[in-house]
Amino acid sequence: MTQIRPFTLAIPQSQLDDLHQRIDLTRWPDKETVSDWSQGTPLAELQDLVGYWRKGYDWRRCEARLNALGQYKTELQGLDVHFLHVRSPRADAVPLLITHGWPGSVIEFMGVIDALANPPAGELAFHVVAPSLPGFGFSDKPRETGWGVPKIALCWIELMQRLGYERWVAQGGDWGSAVTSAIGLIKPEGCLGIHINMPIARPEPQDLENPSPAEARALKALQHYQEWDSGYSKQQSTRPQSVGYGLVDSPVGLAGWILEKMWAWTDNSGSPYDALSRDQILDNLMLYWLPGTGASSARLYWESFNAFAPMEFTLPMAISAYPKEILPAPRKWVERSVRNLVHWGEMDKGGHFAAWEQPEAFVRELRTAFSKMA
Repeated sequence: MTQIRPFTLAIPQSQLDDLHQRIDLTRWPDKETVSDWSQGTPLAELQDLVGYWRKGYDWRRCEARLNALGQYKTELQGLDVHFLHVRSPRADAVPLLITHGWPGSVIEFMGVIDALANPPAGELAFHVVAPSLPGFGFSDKPRETGWGVPKIALCWIELMQRLGYERWVAQGGDWGSAVTSAIGLIKPEGCLGIHINMPIARPEPQDLENPSPAEARALKALQHYQEWDSGYSKQQSTRPQSVGYGLVDSPVGLAGWILEKMWAWTDNSGSPYDALSRDQILDNLMLYWLPGTGASSARLYWESFNAFAPMEFTLPMAISAYPKEILPAPRKWVERSVRNLVHWGEMDKGGHFAAWEQPEAFVRELRTAFSKMA
């Protein structure tokens, strides 16, 4: 039950052939009636990406990279959890638990793992543990209710203990931020502190009367999210099963659902490819398509959408604030609930997918933050 087992990806060619056939048989909708992304993923943009997915993309490259990093599975609370585990050669390395969100995966960390584990001499090194959330990637799908953020946080604590790490730190964004924050609330023995790149804080009435420039930007972004960007969360937090049928059955439906977030949530100049390459986006999509996690990943919203709420923290916490974060929170708001803020990084570039979009800056932030805790 507590065994840690090596895991090797070897997707049968028949699954890739099935993907190609489904793409070939796509029934496309008519073109949007606007000249931008305001109605969702534009037809031409999606056809371009799917055309490359069908004829130019190489899954075996991604598969080989994941296998080379070191993949494992272990049973936690009756569920097999998939995780990457990359140990640093440095004896003084700090164990780091790093958690992704939706619509991401462990693919988000492909550009930072080596830098974290193998830094220049004199820089902080990390043993990297990157689990796939339950119902995401190659972790098992929960078959019963109750798999929300608090339970996942307890599982992650158990995972670090099972790996033999007595002193460790944790990091996350999106759902990873919620899970990491839950770990911070639990304050497990051995956890030295946490770092998040999507802090949750809310304005108080007095903030609305005379907002600072940072507060005004945050209020504008929050209003935009509520009016134009939160439909996905309402659907997934209320009817994940309904949307799941299309996401699991249609690769084009899945790509259209997720590509729009790669445009809306990255720091770009009009195209998602300003921030991420087609291969990066498709590598991530494959971790939803191959294991069929469109419904199971959406179900986490049904379980735990209220987990994104301000809470009071006393464990050491560090925060990196990226300018294009979907729910920005000015430091003034955050400090009302974070009692032990040891680092606040105000970033020049980057959006919701911090490690993916700005890997070098992300690594610098983690070294700066955790050097104040380790």
